[in-house]
Amino acid sequence: MATEFLSPGLLIIAATLLAAVSGVPLLAMPRLRASSGQLLSIILMLASSFIGLSGSILVLLSGRSELYTLLWSPPFGEVRFGVDPLSAWFLLPIYLIPACSALYARSYWPADRHPENAGTMTFFFGVMVSGMSAVLLARDGISFLFAWEIMALSAYFLITTESRKAEVNQAGTLYMITTHIGTLGLFALFPLLKLLSGSWLLPASGSLDASTPLASAVFLAALFAFGMKAGIMPLHVWLPSAHANAPSHISAVMSGVILKVGIYGLIRTISFFENVPLWWGCSVLTLGVISGLLGVIFAIGQHDLKRLLAYHSIENIGIIFMGIGIALIGQATGSNTMMLLGMGGALLHVLNHATFKALLFLGAGSVIHATGTREIELMGGVARRLPYTALLFGVGAVAICGLPPLNGFVSELLVYLGFFHGVQGEGIAAASTALAAPALAMIGALAVACFVKVYGIVFLGVPRHEGHLAGHEAGWPMLLPMALLAAVCVAVGLAPAMLADLLQRASQAALPAKYAAELLPLAALVPMPMVSLAAAILLLLIALLAIIYRRRLFSAAVSETATWGCGYQRPLPSMQYSASSFAQMLTSLFSFALKPHIQRPVILEQSPPVTSFKSHVPEAVLELIYIPALEKLYSRFVPIRRLQNGILQQYVLYILLTLVVLLVADYF
Repeated sequence: MATEFLSPGLLIIAATLLAAVSGVPLLAMPRLRASSGQLLSIILMLASSFIGLSGSILVLLSGRSELYTLLWSPPFGEVRFGVDPLSAWFLLPIYLIPACSALYARSYWPADRHPENAGTMTFFFGVMVSGMSAVLLARDGISFLFAWEIMALSAYFLITTESRKAEVNQAGTLYMITTHIGTLGLFALFPLLKLLSGSWLLPASGSLDASTPLASAVFLAALFAFGMKAGIMPLHVWLPSAHANAPSHISAVMSGVILKVGIYGLIRTISFFENVPLWWGCSVLTLGVISGLLGVIFAIGQHDLKRLLAYHSIENIGIIFMGIGIALIGQATGSNTMMLLGMGGALLHVLNHATFKALLFLGAGSVIHATGTREIELMGGVARRLPYTALLFGVGAVAICGLPPLNGFVSELLVYLGFFHGVQGEGIAAASTALAAPALAMIGALAVACFVKVYGIVFLGVPRHEGHLAGHEAGWPMLLPMALLAAVCVAVGLAPAMLADLLQRASQAALPAKYAAELLPLAALVPMPMVSLAAAILLLLIALLAIIYRRRLFSAAVSETATWGCGYQRPLPSMQYSASSFAQMLTSLFSFALKPHIQRPVILEQSPPVTSFKSHVPEAVLELIYIPALEKLYSRFVPIRRLQNGILQQYVLYILLTLVVLLVADYF
């Protein structure tokens, strides 16, 4: 156990406790002093984030692990908490994104204007951050489950902040049902681990043999439970509605951070095993390809700005799964290079996705704050009134598309390099990686098409509806967090080498110890200086073009006129491309998966009356698969429901019969 008073582990534990109480000032202060209470809560959250980031960076720099055991021992055994480079890497977004969101809420959700829910929202926000941190620190199954439930319940209260809206309550209910279904998977996972290791304590890295049927059961339970929290398809059904209906700064934390807790749980569980079978890696890789492709395809068909971003979270979780799959295939085939590139790419994309997705959700919140709507079809011309938001949202859009010179390109490059090394192998491993590489390229191309639609429809053109004319630009408490996240996106894209050593240590901690010692340095496998040089040149060219354009614009006579009207004498805003028309070709191409609902106008005469065109892309997995299956299941079990009739005497009889059966079974 570390004995230093200011050891990195103690700093992280202190940050966890400080985050838990950060919302108390606003909750405790009277409404007349709500603004002061909110400011104090923000200061506490910023302090927690600073302390937590400091401790996490120190752990990554040193590469050391720390373990703490509580003197109190519950019936299930020892209670342990600890930190190592793997958990420290995941703690980086856990403390970075909530700090930005807390400051953002000062203007986006001011307490004096939302007295009915600002206090409870701020309180549960801090509790959720503390719960996520505690999950990463837990080193025994029981503590893990307690922290997991704290995180899950506090997220529910944040999703249902605006509980007076029916759609918000529906989203919260769906989230609560699915998150507890996932928790049932954890109730299976930890007893299975106890059977393998003989203890409720989490096993050491590489201490278990993956070749047994019980090990495969552990893997499948972890894939189900943590995959549902991460939002991997087809376990993603809670994610689009939850992220769309939560306040935007809460959506930024849920999409940027809470999904990654599921990724952490899966990686941590996999790290317990050595000699993993090939089908583990192929299964994770296949899920990643499916989630990445279908996630971006569903995003293209969305009209709701935040729901569109939510589907892109599913896409990027798929990319992370692809990296993990490559690492597992490398472990099964004995390729240290694939292990490091796959795991390094997955872990780097965890951090990258957290930053650019939080940036996009905060940018979307700024647009919604100004226009009063989430419907893309009602927006337009927002950039003229929100120029800084448009610029920062554009940075996030380029990053999420995996384009240079930003951070999304770097992490996807590592995954691509893992694919290229995998193709050089033989058999199923080579075939799997050969098919996954073009799938990742297709994901990137479709992401570009989707964000061209978003940026063009939302920020360019002219306003499409007078009732949603873009208001004023956001204040500095909203713009500063967005600028900080954009700066991280640019910095990682320009200088990925600054993270190479930290990423190396985190990747080594995620892999069995016997492999970690044999890994080559990441800098030897990835041409990071060339990436930095190419990114710098590209950024310089963009800056030069911008300067030349501004000089020509200032030297020319400027006049304002309508955009080209396609031959119409008096073009109207409704004649612009809409989100539906822009994406129509792609939604038609992938209609077999999207199952779009289209209401076309019926024209039966030469001078038809006013009509309209409507299209809607449903949540196909939920609405066309899960709900019909559950309805059939419900109808089959109606006779059994008669046992629950509200008669107390019958319930006592059930208990008595159960006890008799258990006693008889124990006797024999």
